[in-house]
Amino acid sequence: MKTTKTLILLLCAALTSCASVSPKQEQIDNPTPLSREIFNTVSADQFESVIFKSSRGAQLPYRLLRPSKLIPGKIYPLVVQLHGSGEIGTDNVSQLDRLAKSWAMPDVRDRYQAFILIPQFAIRSANYGPASPDQHAVPSTMLNDTVELINQFSAANPVDKSRIYASGFSMGGSATWLLPSIAPGMLAGIVPMGGIAPPNSQASNFTNLPIIVIHGDADMENPITADRRFVQAITDHGGQQVTLREYKGLKHQPPSDVYPGYWWRDWLFSQQHK
Repeated sequence: MKTTKTLILLLCAALTSCASVSPKQEQIDNPTPLSREIFNTVSADQFESVIFKSSRGAQLPYRLLRPSKLIPGKIYPLVVQLHGSGEIGTDNVSQLDRLAKSWAMPDVRDRYQAFILIPQFAIRSANYGPASPDQHAVPSTMLNDTVELINQFSAANPVDKSRIYASGFSMGGSATWLLPSIAPGMLAGIVPMGGIAPPNSQASNFTNLPIIVIHGDADMENPITADRRFVQAITDHGGQQVTLREYKGLKHQPPSDVYPGYWWRDWLFSQQHK
């Protein structure tokens, strides 16, 4: 009996060891931050201003950029662009950060015919404590309102429901991470940037979701350790569609290669629910 128990323990240890696979990683040397000045020509007036009222009575202002070549009878992808904590408010303007404005740049807008939905949160969309080995993000009620907005907008507009995506930086990157746990199966791909990932208990919601994670390894505000932890957890659960892209020496900034960023936008728009 003792020998049998020993063999079982050894077998379990071996299986655990085999299950631990290194995730897909890319390292970018000598990165530079994304300049704000590039987007000085983009005006808030290029985005429609709308206010959504959720089922719980909360008001969620958002900006909308429609496809520049909207053709009747055709359906289009939807990108949900989520802002950081510095853009919290209700003015329905501040959330138009660098990444949001990048979708309105002529080269990007012409190449990616899509609806771009940019909600603004009156409170934090994602919450997480100070840096620690198990630091993780949890959603606020604002993300439930966002899911309602996405569903209502998709039902009322020619949205290709098999091609709904999310992206964001900092708190917006954390919120991007959290959406698939709130609405499993809704998103066809996500690109969280500089965010804090969910707890490992949520990894099973991400095993079949295409993900590119963008993060500077010198980020002291949102340390990269949470993304490394969760990407490993997804991989350990059998996820093979997640890539962690680490920018060596980059602090808490989006990297300059996200604009025009055809490499990640082309990848994102190629993702589709089967």
